[in-house]
Amino acid sequence: MITFAEYQKLDATALAEAIANGDLSASEVLEAAIARAEVVNPELNAIVHTQYDKARNLARSTDVPSGPKGPFQGVPYLLKDLGAFDAGEPCTFGSRLWADFVPDHDATYTERCKAAGLVIMGRTNTPELGLNATTEPTLHGATPNPWNPNHSAGGSSGGSAAAVAAGILPMAHATDGGGSIRIPAANCGLFGLKPTRGRNPSGPDVGEGWSGMSTGHVVSRSVRDSARMLDCTHGPAPGDPYAAPPPARPFINEVGADTGQLRIALMTNGFDGRPLDPECIKGVETTAKLCTDLGHRVEIAQPNLDVAAINQASRTVIAGNVWTAVRLRSEALGREPSGQDVEAVTWAFAQEGLKCSAGDYAAAVMVMHQAGRQLAAFFADYDLILSSTLRHPPLPLGAIDMQDTDLDHYYKALFEEEIAITPFYNNTGCPAMTLPLHMSADGLPVGIHFGAPFGDEATLFRLAAQLEAAAPWFDRVPNLG
Repeated sequence: MITFAEYQKLDATALAEAIANGDLSASEVLEAAIARAEVVNPELNAIVHTQYDKARNLARSTDVPSGPKGPFQGVPYLLKDLGAFDAGEPCTFGSRLWADFVPDHDATYTERCKAAGLVIMGRTNTPELGLNATTEPTLHGATPNPWNPNHSAGGSSGGSAAAVAAGILPMAHATDGGGSIRIPAANCGLFGLKPTRGRNPSGPDVGEGWSGMSTGHVVSRSVRDSARMLDCTHGPAPGDPYAAPPPARPFINEVGADTGQLRIALMTNGFDGRPLDPECIKGVETTAKLCTDLGHRVEIAQPNLDVAAINQASRTVIAGNVWTAVRLRSEALGREPSGQDVEAVTWAFAQEGLKCSAGDYAAAVMVMHQAGRQLAAFFADYDLILSSTLRHPPLPLGAIDMQDTDLDHYYKALFEEEIAITPFYNNTGCPAMTLPLHMSADGLPVGIHFGAPFGDEATLFRLAAQLEAAAPWFDRVPNLG
């Protein structure tokens, strides 16, 4: 059997190759993942649902010579407990209102994961409806940071990021409506890329998430796993309302490809013009120097966006979608929507969404589309924008509380005080990534963020691979025993 020390040295691509070559069996790889989960999950609370018997049956079928094959055949995988339905397995959305919900069909994304050969072994913790940058739902409890249990693993894909950082598996599913791939990846020392709007499918139940702000992909320890996984899942499904521009070639071919000299705009402020934490600035400036040393052109520049208008537009879109979700679920259960079923912030969003008019919602979408045009104009002069992922290093647990009954206070704490970078790439649909290129003085990961023009994941993957080679992070892992 493979030892944990051996298992931890392999990313998902290497595991798939070892299984395909017969050097490892899918069953022993799965058992290594389960064994690691049983050691660390009691403390991390990263996995909130297990389906180990089903996973074992699938792994055994993979080990048969005539069994199914795929790019990640036999590699263990976890789905975030927010969408990505897996037929017959619960999906709670981190909420008491959905605590008993079990879908009878797969999401399109899940179908593609299974076609890629991934062995789904459970689901990971998330804040209720993905509405927080930390993962502390009432239903399942908090997920602490593997690097320091007093701090947040981030959100809303905090369970997935904690599971990957802790060595349970090399990559896991994540979603991002305002930074929810990049925030936990930054907090946990991982690579996280948010794809372009429409790159990955949202169906079959919805055509888009949060008017196109939300998308799904993975958090991972290596760049190549993220690229290869996007090759497995991207592309429109029949009936999708729109799709991202098709890539020129497979994303995996961008890993290791020549970047050329990139024009990089450097930001040491949030998009609101307010400065980042000094530790974040240190990480950004160190990365800027590294990029310069690699031959890129880096200069201070920042797009001029109407941050207040964009934040209000986001709030309107989120509120409208939260009300719709709560209303539809309550109707399915045969009862009136009630604040007793959800957390205080969720209910406050729902009530605000109920009061918004169709005109308010249409105006909000117009604001986001206009921001996309403004950012596109900025990208006419720059290939990428460099900043930190968050305004601060990982916050203490409890710093952003979904029991807050003052939605104005909550929204300010979340969107103004913490996520001053990430949401603007959701508003505009542009791809963006976080890389684990800095550690704070007290030993916490600080993510470094790059944003790219609409449809240009290729440049992100090329630069990410170059930085991964120049400043390797794969072997830097938390000490969890």
